[in-house]
Amino acid sequence: MAPSQATIAAMNPRSDIHDRLAASLREARKTRGLSLDAVAKLSGVSRSMVSQIERGESSPTVATLWNLTQALQVDFAGLLEGRPTPGIEVTRAAAAPVIARSPGTRIRILSPAEAVGEHEVYDLAFDAGAAMISDPHSAGCREHLTVIEGEVTVTSGDDEEHLGPGDTARYAADRPHRISATAKARAILIVQGS
Repeated sequence: MAPSQATIAAMNPRSDIHDRLAASLREARKTRGLSLDAVAKLSGVSRSMVSQIERGESSPTVATLWNLTQALQVDFAGLLEGRPTPGIEVTRAAAAPVIARSPGTRIRILSPAEAVGEHEVYDLAFDAGAAMISDPHSAGCREHLTVIEGEVTVTSGDDEEHLGPGDTARYAADRPHRISATAKARAILIVQGS
């Protein structure tokens, strides 16, 4: 004789909150059209852990949950309340994800999580002499770099240009490319089709 639903529920100590959390995170990912791999890339949480959390097989730590909610742009405090998304989505400066990719560089992610791989926007900050060196992205990928302050040198394949405040460079990013700062600098980078 198969166990009843009540017996199964009694054997499974998971709470309703656990189930709502799993469903809310899964719904947020699907609403934004993101794959498990994309969420893993954005959050720094492994793909297998994201999958386990969405299936309700693992309870995330507060730190893991925070990383996931930031990547999915879900309100951490209201995650289980089912609040509607506001008409104007705001990411406060202190809440924007930051990547320290190489010594002397800081990358703030400005684009929404659902834009990964299509249209990504970054705020770049360089210490004097720092560089961001990138391997080729997917075929046809292009980057648009606008210098806000300081000076940078952009290299794309064999091509190289020096840029100052207000200058914009558009270049192929499907070949090795590099942005280096001669002095402290800041720029906005838009990546199309990464």
